[in-house]
Amino acid sequence: MMKKNIAILGTGSDVGKSIIAAALCRSLADKGEEIAPFKAQNMSNNSGITPEGLEMGRAQIVQAEASKIVPHVNMNPILLKPTGEKQSQVILNGKVHGNFTAMDYHKNKGFYFKEACKAFDRLSRTCNRIILEGAGSCAEVNLMPSDIVNFAMAEYANADVILAADIHRGGVFAQIVGTLECLSQKHQDMVKGFIINRFRGDIALFKDGISWIENKTQKKVLGVLPWYTHFKIDAEDSVEIEECNNFNEFNPGIPAIGIIRLPHIANFTDFHALSQTKGIQTIFIDRPDHLSKFKAIIIPGSKNTRDDLDWLLKNFKRPLEKYYKSNGYILGICGGYQMLGRYVDDPNGIEGAKGRTKALNLLPVQTVLKAPKTTTLNDFQWGDAKGKGYEIHMGFTSLRGGTPLIGINTTNCRPCSGTDGCLSEDGRVAGTYMHGFFDSAQILSKWLKTIGLDANFSCDDMLSLKERDYTLLKEHFETYIDPGHIV
Repeated sequence: MMKKNIAILGTGSDVGKSIIAAALCRSLADKGEEIAPFKAQNMSNNSGITPEGLEMGRAQIVQAEASKIVPHVNMNPILLKPTGEKQSQVILNGKVHGNFTAMDYHKNKGFYFKEACKAFDRLSRTCNRIILEGAGSCAEVNLMPSDIVNFAMAEYANADVILAADIHRGGVFAQIVGTLECLSQKHQDMVKGFIINRFRGDIALFKDGISWIENKTQKKVLGVLPWYTHFKIDAEDSVEIEECNNFNEFNPGIPAIGIIRLPHIANFTDFHALSQTKGIQTIFIDRPDHLSKFKAIIIPGSKNTRDDLDWLLKNFKRPLEKYYKSNGYILGICGGYQMLGRYVDDPNGIEGAKGRTKALNLLPVQTVLKAPKTTTLNDFQWGDAKGKGYEIHMGFTSLRGGTPLIGINTTNCRPCSGTDGCLSEDGRVAGTYMHGFFDSAQILSKWLKTIGLDANFSCDDMLSLKERDYTLLKEHFETYIDPGHIV
C-alpha cells in the first residue's frame, strides 16, 4: 500500500536537502518501510555507476544506500554534468543524451519532465513511499514556469513538501518567510513544515525563533538539526572542497597528501576514505606553493580534461616536475590519469574545440577522447590487494611503456581479465581510471606503503564506514526531529 510521498525542497542551494532526504530514507527503512529516493534532475559532476553500468547522481546513490536498496537510474533520470559556464553533458536514464547549452536544454524542458515522470512511475511500482529531493531554491520566480524538479515534481507525486533552511548562512527567518512569499497559494499549501539545518550553539535559545516562524507562517517547525562533525556523508556538490590551501592546522609531524582542485573537478568523493584515515592529512590545493610538504600529490577526475590540463600546465607543470625529481609520488585518477600522459587528443571535439593538448609527460601513455562513454562497475586487484570501483570516462588511453597498474576481475557483474592504468618504471607515478580506488582498505593500505608510509594506519573499508555513518545520521536526525511529525 502506497504511503504519502515526501518532497524535501530548499530555500537555496546547499542547505542540506540531500542529507535530510538520506536521513529520512534510513529512518523509514529501519522501520520496515519500502523506501526509494528520487530526484528528477540533478546537476553535478559527482556521479556514480549502477550495477547495470548506467550513470546517475551520487546523491541518489547515497540515498539508495541509506534506504538499503540497490541504486537505479529511475531514482535520478536526468543528470546534468557541466562542461563549462553555459554547457552540460546531459545523461538521460543513465546514458549520454548529448551536450547542450543551457538555452537548448531549457527549450526541451517539456520532454525532460515527461521522461522524469515516466521514471517516477516506474520507481513507484517498486516501493510504497518515495522521498523526493528538490534542487536549489524552490522559489526562483524566473525559473518556476519551467522548473521540473521542485513543485512540479512534488505535485505530480502528490507529495507533502518539507522546506529545508540553513541557519548557518544567516537570515533563516527571511529564508523561510521570503520563500513562502514567492510561492503561489497552491504551492504554499503543499508545504507542511520546516526543518532548520546546521544550527550551532544552544538550541534552547532558539525557542522564541521557532515560535516566531510558526506564528508568522502558521506552519510547524518540524525540528532543528545541529551541526555535526562525528560522521561524514558523501556530498552532492563540491562546495565542501572550495576551501583550498588551508595550512592553518597543518601538522608537520603528520604525513600529508595534496589533492589538486581542478577547475572542473569531478568525483571528489574519491578521497573520502583517504581523508578519514587516522594519521593522514589531506589538503586540497589550487596553487603549487608547498608541494614539498606532501608525501604524494593526486590529480583527480575532470569533466573537461583539456581545459583543466591547460590550467594545470600553466600553474603546476614545472612545480610537479621539480616535485617528481625530488622523489615525490604522483597519482592521477580518471582525467588526472589522462593528464599525466604525453598528450590528450580530441579529434571529434567531444569536449569542445577539436585538437590535441600536450600533457605532463610523466607517464608513458597517450589518450584519445572518443565515444561511447565507458561506464562500468568493477572488481579489481592490485597485486594481492582487492578493491571495488567504477569507471566513467570518454576515451581510451594506451600504454607506450611502464606496466598496467591493476587487473580487472569483473565488469558490470561479468567476469573479465582486463587491466587498467599505468605505473612508471620507477614506481613513483601512477594513473588509473578507477574511481573509488581508495574505498578498499587493502588498496588504501597498499598505496600508503607504496608512497613510503609503512606505519600501521587504521584503514577501514568505505562500505563499513558508510554503514556506520548512515546509522549515526539516522540517530542524529531522530534525536532532533520526530519522524512522526513528518509521516
